Amino acid sequence: MRRIRIFVAYDGTNYCGWQIQPNGITIEEKLNKALNRLTGEDIRVIGASRTDSGVHALGNVAVFDTESPIPPERFSYALNQRLPEDIVVVKSDEVPFDWHPRYQDNISKTYEYHIYNAQMPNPLKTRYCTFVSFPLDIGAMREGAKYLIGAHDFVSFCNIRTNTQDTVRTVYDLTIEKKDDEIVLRITGNGFLYNMVRIIAGVLIRVGRGFYTPEKVKEILEAKVHTSEGATALPNGLVLVKIDYK
Repeated sequence: MRRIRIFVAYDGTNYCGWQIQPNGITIEEKLNKALNRLTGEDIRVIGASRTDSGVHALGNVAVFDTESPIPPERFSYALNQRLPEDIVVVKSDEVPFDWHPRYQDNISKTYEYHIYNAQMPNPLKTRYCTFVSFPLDIGAMREGAKYLIGAHDFVSFCNIRTNTQDTVRTVYDLTIEKKDDEIVLRITGNGFLYNMVRIIAGVLIRVGRGFYTPEKVKEILEAKVHTSEGATALPNGLVLVKIDYK
């Protein structure tokens, strides 16, 4: 028996997230079915990040156990022949049998949140950017973002249905860049709570629109109460860029 690791990119538009759901098609389900057809085994992948419905990824990570003789690096090619076009295994390799994608030391995850900021929406951006028609003050958003860098209790920035007792996370870096009409929030941390990045994006969009001052971000963080659902940005702008194992 071997443990194979795969790096997975996907357009999450047509899926109910990563994790298998009773009433919708998911990325995990598609991977399991492709592996079962390929190997003839009953395989269940273990994912590193359970991205939400409509969220995209360039570098999610998963493992599976198999007795198949297929060389580790060839699994990516074989799986891509059996997966839909909006799911791609970009790389595959072998890892020790006890290696787990979620329980490793010094893991960091990087997400990007994409905003299309113009008077009218762009149909070519709709799947991958959240549209905001009102002008956004990038300087104010950057000032607000500074309060989130470092180790904090992020209970104010997670969904009320978050199923964890430990809500302390460390944000290593949070940048906001604008090119033409697209604004990209890029955040790297040691882990993220349920909806945390989307709520951060939603709060900073409110700062950019002038609804909140930059200092309001600090107030929300220190209040340690769940932020209103209205601050949760839409899922289509969110991309899991990469997961680093150091």
